[in-house]
Amino acid sequence: MVSTSNGHFPLQLEADCCHLAPVPVLPLYDAHQHFHFDPLPPHRAALLADLQAVGLRRAVVNATNEEEWPVVAALARTHACLLPSHGIHPWDCGQRSPHWLTGLRAALLADPSAGVGEIGLDRWIIDGVRPDDPRIAGLRVAPLDEQAEVCAAQLTLAAELNRAASIHCVQAYGALLDLLRQTPRPARGFLLHGYGGPAEMVRSFADLGAYFSFNIELLQPRLAARLENFRTIPADRLLVETDAPTKPPPPELNRFPLPGGDGTELNHPANIRVAYEQLATLRGMPLETLATLVETNFHQLFL
Repeated sequence: MVSTSNGHFPLQLEADCCHLAPVPVLPLYDAHQHFHFDPLPPHRAALLADLQAVGLRRAVVNATNEEEWPVVAALARTHACLLPSHGIHPWDCGQRSPHWLTGLRAALLADPSAGVGEIGLDRWIIDGVRPDDPRIAGLRVAPLDEQAEVCAAQLTLAAELNRAASIHCVQAYGALLDLLRQTPRPARGFLLHGYGGPAEMVRSFADLGAYFSFNIELLQPRLAARLENFRTIPADRLLVETDAPTKPPPPELNRFPLPGGDGTELNHPANIRVAYEQLATLRGMPLETLATLVETNFHQLFL
């Protein structure tokens, strides 16, 4: 079972969700997560009940490769709170099929609510990852120029259909800025999820249409500089995410503990509430004010 927000008793699915929230329920929006990733599916009913209890209105679920597109589409058809987004992640770029772009167009045309993502650039996976890292076992890691070609094609499609694009970037913000300047972009804008780039680049990205989503991972001491960016990111470009089931909050902030099958801690998507609380504290604003602001921004970008 998934523990409740007060940590004292287990959730008994939807029938008991009215007992879950000792704090006011606010409308919450998760700009980037992966509800379909293993090992979340066995917990799905309880997770959805927890999300209802904390006040989640909508969450963008990002597929990262061709095999995931129909899975995420089916989830979104079943659960109205989930918004699908389909793309080729830079880690999956080297595994794409010859007809991937035709398939992506078809997936997007099949659902006018679907966004484009998770897409992007990742230099770390090329020269920063350890060769024995299990996450790259069996993968052909695409070089940055190939990642850029695939990302540009997806951005162009997002611009053509005016769908929100959700962008991943690690150690490649200069290259990403150049790509965005040279490539068509969706008129509604795009998301730099879990923004970790330099403070001096925020305005340049915002001028091109960027929104920036705050993630609890930024509370780690080693990420203090990235956290500081979220004090000053323009209020009309601010969003909140979990990236669940990855990037759980520190133990002292984790009101929704969710052990993984291998003994690790997963990030329960209901930690979106914790992310809102931490961002409100960081920016020195009432939680209710932040919730209203993020709701407006989410609607402008995704709905």
